[in-house]
Amino acid sequence: MKRSEFRIGCAAVGVFIWLGGLYATIRGLIYEVPQQFHYGVVALVIGVAIFVIALSPMAIHRSRKRGRPHG
Repeated sequence: MKRSEFRIGCAAVGVFIWLGGLYATIRGLIYEVPQQFHYGVVALVIGVAIFVIALSPMAIHRSRKRGRPHG
């Protein structure tokens, strides 16, 4: 149970990073600030990667497998 809560928490952090990156990217495009645009794109990629890794089916399968008693 604790592993799934940790994964959900990590996924939520990834979503917030993604939203911040989206904001920075759009703001950088509108106001023509290339540095903010580039940092926004990097934050987008990192946020999506965190989200996908935290909620990937393989991670869920592996954590269920570890929790089983041997026998």
